[in-house]
Amino acid sequence: MRVPRRRVAGPGEARSALSEAPDTVGGTDSGTRCRTDRDIHERGAVRILHTSDWHLGRTLHGVDLHEHQQAFVDHLVGLVAERSIDVVVVAGDVYDRAVPAVPSVRLLGRALAGLTEHATVIVTPGNHDSAVRLGFAAELMRPGLHLRASVDLLDEPVVVDDPDGPVAFYGLPYLDPDSVRRSLAPAGADEPLARSHSAVVGAAMQRVRDDLAGRPATRSVVVAHAFVVAGPAADPEAAVGGVDLEDGTAPERSESERDIRVGGVDSVPSTVFDGVDYVALGHLHGAQRVGPSGRLRYSGSPLAFSFGERNQVKSSTIVELAADGSVSVDLVPAPVPRRLAEVTDTLDALLDGRHDDLRDAWLRVFVTDPVHPERLYTRVAEHFPHALAIHHTPVGAVEAPALAAVTPESDPIEVAAAFVAFASGGAASETELAVVRGAYEAALASEASE
Repeated sequence: MRVPRRRVAGPGEARSALSEAPDTVGGTDSGTRCRTDRDIHERGAVRILHTSDWHLGRTLHGVDLHEHQQAFVDHLVGLVAERSIDVVVVAGDVYDRAVPAVPSVRLLGRALAGLTEHATVIVTPGNHDSAVRLGFAAELMRPGLHLRASVDLLDEPVVVDDPDGPVAFYGLPYLDPDSVRRSLAPAGADEPLARSHSAVVGAAMQRVRDDLAGRPATRSVVVAHAFVVAGPAADPEAAVGGVDLEDGTAPERSESERDIRVGGVDSVPSTVFDGVDYVALGHLHGAQRVGPSGRLRYSGSPLAFSFGERNQVKSSTIVELAADGSVSVDLVPAPVPRRLAEVTDTLDALLDGRHDDLRDAWLRVFVTDPVHPERLYTRVAEHFPHALAIHHTPVGAVEAPALAAVTPESDPIEVAAAFVAFASGGAASETELAVVRGAYEAALASEASE
């Protein structure tokens, strides 16, 4: 089946189309071939918009972000129309939870309706989504919309044709090792794959390469949701592990990203994706590339979902895939509803006006008075109306406690190990750590299935 490209509306029309779009969208079929009828003859490249990690339904320290997510959707639909995007890929975590609230479902429906007015749209689920719910009735979705939520469709690409030849888009949903290590094992294998992200993503990519081998002169794009590092998979002993994206530093992570460790390891080496022209990644919330080639890239989330992301520039990634398979990238900043900031000072200094440039920001405040000030939280909140987190961290106290604070950034395994050492007077043994790790991963699996 070939899907002709519809007329491209201008940016003003795009907003109108979104506001009038229905709350639900309908139909696609697997294996659809699409054709680009734009100015691609002049451009000489397929133009792709790569986005991910919308987390519709998320809150920030109790603040409802729905209005700001709606603003991003408006921006995105207008951008797709204005920049004549051929294909939009959404690399997972469109929802923040497996069972999203009705407003979030409606917002996604409107977003997809608006985007498919201007481009082919490919969506894969992430570790926050429910692949079953997101992919429900995918065969009924509207032409131009492809929900790749099934492992069975790993090697059945959406093929987009242009004057320079076909481009195959392969959608890899988030692959939980415990759920797919048997189904992805080679035919006739007696044992399941190893219990690791590297093993299951590697098996999925082998299926992709096997299919691609039968498609000569076809450029390729993989849409995946995983923690990918530029070197070998992280060692179980390391908290983050991996090597750098570009300059030998570790990948930039934030506390708002859900832990996906299995067997103590959450990473996949970038070499797993060899043989593909571009890899559109989701999971990490900071826009960044993996390795120096620019072939693997995270688009990052469109909004900051934690104070750890306060210095990130949120954006959408526009990729031009040339006839020879080379890529060029343009990062388009996303709208910022309200900036995030952090301030540390004594209460008197916080209230005397020197930090008033932060009064319009979502703020995390650390108050350093040695003694807990009277009405601390009320006074800070009255002066900084958008303060979302207020902490008393005394400096110079006579007897400051020696215990380390447990924060959202703390590694649960390390916290449990520290408690074992505190309670027993000795370091946790490997057996004890294995029990802790198993219990933690079981809790994560239970949370993901809710």
